[in-house]
Amino acid sequence: MATEERNHVSNGEGDREEQEDEKMEQFFALLRSFREARDKRKHELRLRDHEEDINKKMKKSKASKLGNDERSSWVPRFEWEDFTSEFEFPRPLVVFPTPYNKKEDQKNQEDDDGLDLNLTLSSASL
Repeated sequence: MATEERNHVSNGEGDREEQEDEKMEQFFALLRSFREARDKRKHELRLRDHEEDINKKMKKSKASKLGNDERSSWVPRFEWEDFTSEFEFPRPLVVFPTPYNKKEDQKNQEDDDGLDLNLTLSSASL
């Protein structure tokens, strides 16, 4: 009887080990399939990028062959005189008059006889 129990116990452990081995094989099979899918997708993306690069190069070469007539021959070029010479307006600038207020005008005449160009702070201006 003791030998039967040992065989039964060993068979139970063996079943557990077989189940664990099967689970591990399934796990590694999943890992392999994920890696294969990832590598396949990377390969597809590389091919797509490579095809896009080729298409861009072809478009550029076609544009350069056909576009020589379409391109402008004028290239902007600035010289120092462009920035130092005075600019003359073709007509006088429009100057909008300030609104006229008699009360403010009288106060300004009483306070100021002219423009005060002295930029120092005085107690009167504070």
